[in-house]
Amino acid sequence: MSAGSALAFEARQLGRNLAAGARLALFLPVQAQAFRASAPQFTLLVAFNMACWVLAAALNAGFEGELDPSAFPVYLSAVVLVMVMALLAAAAYGDTNRLVLFATALSAADLVFELAGLALPLIAAALGRPGAVFYAYLAWSWIVSLRAVVVAGGRRRPHMFAAMALVTLMSALAFFWLPRADPWAEPQAEEAPPPALTEERIFHAQGELIERELEAIEASRRGPELYFIGFAPDASIDVFLRELRFVKGQFDERFATAGRSIALASSIDALDQLPVASVTNLGRALARVGEAMDPEEDVLFLFLSAHGDRDHRLSAVQPPLQLASLTPTALSRLLQESGIKWKVIVVSACYAGGYIEPLRDANTVVIAASAADRTSFGCESGRDFTYFGEAYFKDALGETASFTAAFEIAKERVGKKEAAEKLEPSLPQIWVGAAIAAQLKKLPD
Repeated sequence: MSAGSALAFEARQLGRNLAAGARLALFLPVQAQAFRASAPQFTLLVAFNMACWVLAAALNAGFEGELDPSAFPVYLSAVVLVMVMALLAAAAYGDTNRLVLFATALSAADLVFELAGLALPLIAAALGRPGAVFYAYLAWSWIVSLRAVVVAGGRRRPHMFAAMALVTLMSALAFFWLPRADPWAEPQAEEAPPPALTEERIFHAQGELIERELEAIEASRRGPELYFIGFAPDASIDVFLRELRFVKGQFDERFATAGRSIALASSIDALDQLPVASVTNLGRALARVGEAMDPEEDVLFLFLSAHGDRDHRLSAVQPPLQLASLTPTALSRLLQESGIKWKVIVVSACYAGGYIEPLRDANTVVIAASAADRTSFGCESGRDFTYFGEAYFKDALGETASFTAAFEIAKERVGKKEAAEKLEPSLPQIWVGAAIAAQLKKLPD
């Protein structure tokens, strides 16, 4: 037989196997003699099924992307598993000569399942029940594999039941053990880089942002009210921005500062949402809030979150700008110039205790996340809070509306967390002026 005749013969045999597999999958009458079981035929069937698998994945992706070679070992592992299933089924029937027949019958319907798999998303969308459609597909494939065993091995009992049980066990093992592999990797969408201050749109938007935020500050009404300013000047670590957003939302909702609050934040991805946290913008915000407040009744809550150094400067990072660091002396001057009398100031930073002495007076509460010579913890990318920020704002202020009582709760919890992690205690600090405690009690609950 010539090479061409041999290829044509094997192609016809493959066609008969695919036809028998289709009848098997569609529950049409089929006998074991319909399958052409031989080692070359099984090899050709595996190669054909693999090609269909790749083509189906490419169709699902709209032929966008590229072939992923890492998926092929998983597919070949599934082929080995089919061979093991066939061996176990043949052993259950006591006829190992039927090994290739069982393997062929178990693989011949793959083309039908690949075609059905292409239609699954459409069927799931039409029915609105993707989970039910998926499990129905799994049940169908399992039942067809059992039918393949019965067709190839016959209905002799208890051999048939033993073989069906073994194939069921191996099918479950394949489902739970083999990872899902897609041979066609869809192209990854390139994430657009976050807008930078070097972009003209963002550069000009910053000026509009600060003006809009300042104009939105509402003037004081009758009775003591709380105002809020948040300041997070370090864009290098996202925890500061995340913490600030939570705290502003908390104060706007729980402490009714909506319309009387402003957040300033240096950031990578929020430059078109929040004004940059520069010392200049902080000074403007304090001046505007000072104008809007009733100096004898209203209270400012000022929250600062950043890295701190041993000289008690807060880190200021906003590429490509070179920003001045906020120091306790500079903050004291800005507060004096604003004319704001009643103040609660929370500094969440390393060495934050260095802010207490320059800011302390009878009308002020100063809360520091750490002593003047100690570091605080939790200022890492990926976190939502620093250790102190979580303990004070998320936990303690969730239990009490008292800013001073919340400090005591937070101090205890931070101490326990640091002890559990064997960290040097940060020793959070507080100063409560002689006059402000009475003023805080006048704020609405």
